[in-house]
Amino acid sequence: MVNESDIQPLLEAVDLLKALSNAHRLMILCLLVEEKEMSVGKLASFTKLSQSALSQHLAKLRDKDLVQTRKQKQSVFYSLKSDKIRTVVGTLHTIYCGPKSENA
Repeated sequence: MVNESDIQPLLEAVDLLKALSNAHRLMILCLLVEEKEMSVGKLASFTKLSQSALSQHLAKLRDKDLVQTRKQKQSVFYSLKSDKIRTVVGTLHTIYCGPKSENA
């Protein structure tokens, strides 16, 4: 019989995979793997998302506890919340977004 403590890590993995199932959220997370931390303005410029669309994606990532924020004056900076998330997203980034010669 499976108890609650056995299934909790699986539920966390499911939440992460749900967040990764959207191309825009995956792009945001990949950018945070590359840059470590980015302002909302810089994320908007890289993703080409509207302010409201970016805000919705960032809210979803915050709700899933995948990113954290830091405020500096009037700017908000985002970074990945844990090394586990960095490892999973970093692996996907390496496989799918690495040098084109490796993916050929």
